[in-house]
Amino acid sequence: PVLTVMSDGISRPLRQLRRDVEDVVGLTAEQRAEMLGSGQSRSDNRIGWAVSFLHRVDALHRPSRGQYVITDIGRQLLQRHPNGITETDLKAYAKPDDQWWLPATAEGAGATPIEETPTPLDPTEQVEQGITRIHREVAADLLSRLVENDPTFFEHAVVKLLLAMGYGGVGGRGVTTALTNDGGIDGVIDQDVLGLSKVYVQAKRYSPGNSVQRPEVQGFVGALSGKADGGVFITTSRFSTGATEWVRTVPARIILIDGQRLTELMIEYGVGVQVQRTYRVVEIDEDFFT
Repeated sequence: PVLTVMSDGISRPLRQLRRDVEDVVGLTAEQRAEMLGSGQSRSDNRIGWAVSFLHRVDALHRPSRGQYVITDIGRQLLQRHPNGITETDLKAYAKPDDQWWLPATAEGAGATPIEETPTPLDPTEQVEQGITRIHREVAADLLSRLVENDPTFFEHAVVKLLLAMGYGGVGGRGVTTALTNDGGIDGVIDQDVLGLSKVYVQAKRYSPGNSVQRPEVQGFVGALSGKADGGVFITTSRFSTGATEWVRTVPARIILIDGQRLTELMIEYGVGVQVQRTYRVVEIDEDFFT
């Protein structure tokens, strides 16, 4: 239904798209009024997830903030599956390294796709798995937003993240450097009021297809010479094998944070995200019955 509505090629905000889909499907007033336990409309929730799934495989494009438009992939999907599109159908269009379709294991690694899980999940596992998928969708959106903004915004974002993580301590502060002649250093965090201890940061806003190569990391280490014996290099993409292996051989303490780790930290420390809702999970209080 989402692709059917979007097949006219018109760009729509999500709010309008939801209403148009409800009209196309023919939901009654009672169906539109159905609510989930969280207080969100059931139809809004279902349509929102459909849009997220389609956006993940580039069936929908977001030309500007909050706006969606159909792509050639979306038209192909609609033509090939006129009677309904399953998650398995969409996964055929997923990027090879896209882990969003896989649930997390206890170790945090990928596992079998959700619909192929061999044994039923208990309710707690279902909740945790659902939260994991929501976080993956938010993480992908975070990276997209960071890449879409200018480099200065990204530099401010990573400095804010490091401050949220506790770097800067009591009375510390974080600043971004000048746009030119920064010597490969994009941000500096003072660990104390007097600035005796500093954390130096480089931030590279790269598209997912580009990776940070060894020479760029070497340049950052060179910029630290005489200033510090360590620093943090953060990118929205990934580091090449040569870059990561070289870092292990140098005496300087260099921390590399790629796009995946960056979004994990932003979600964990609440930078660029906000809590949408919370759930309480209860169990019997044995002391009450003793």
